[in-house]
Amino acid sequence: MLRIRQKGAFAYGYTPITTMEETEDNTLMDYGILRLARGQAEELCDPAKESALLLIQGAVTLAWEGKEQTIRRQSCFDDNPWVLHVPRGVKVTVRGVADDSELSLTKTTNDRTFAAKLYTPQECATEERGKGTMKETSTRIVRTVFDYSNAPYSNLVVGEVVDHPGKWSSYPPHYHPQPEIYYYKFYPEQGYGFCELGEDVVKLKHNDTVKILNNATHPQTTAPGYAMYYIWVIRHLDGNPYKSPDYPVFVPEHLWVTDPKAKIWPDK
Repeated sequence: MLRIRQKGAFAYGYTPITTMEETEDNTLMDYGILRLARGQAEELCDPAKESALLLIQGAVTLAWEGKEQTIRRQSCFDDNPWVLHVPRGVKVTVRGVADDSELSLTKTTNDRTFAAKLYTPQECATEERGKGTMKETSTRIVRTVFDYSNAPYSNLVVGEVVDHPGKWSSYPPHYHPQPEIYYYKFYPEQGYGFCELGEDVVKLKHNDTVKILNNATHPQTTAPGYAMYYIWVIRHLDGNPYKSPDYPVFVPEHLWVTDPKAKIWPDK
């Protein structure tokens, strides 16, 4: 199943969405949502997998390797993320500070050791992609927390996208062999959008998750009136990491739209 629908809010505690043990549509990643009430605490520690814990909304106190930090995020649409990235074997305690906090947890196997790092909102690389092209129909906010360029020791890439209402992202269509996961939020929450997966299209709703596999193209669009946010996580393949300029690969017949001088109907 490439689209995983979550009906209603997640339960408090950790809810797994996809795991490395799945025999079908395996992304080589564990992915799930951690929801905490005020005062609720969870301990996380995996002896074989690196972990990336991203604060979607709320406020929590993180404790790891003798360090402690309280982090807050009012809106995933308006604010850059906090992300704690730790190697295998590191224990992390997460305690809710706000009444309702939500985090995503991504894990994958990694034998390398590296220093744990808490990425601040100020360290997140943020850009407005698509601006000045395609009549602004694909202008969106792209946030990259870490990738091969600043964390070559990791087997993960972690980032976010915010689509403006009625606009596209991940466009022009592109693909890559490395598996990827998208996790969605809409504002307002009754909103919806669509995800292309190769020759198929799936409808997206609040709290949905999509797996992107097998070099499928995956542009996205959201309905007018509704902003769409999604977390994107990519798993490097052994000997074939997701890095520029090799990836992503754009479908060549659609690249012309990225030219600021492109004539697009009704231009003559």
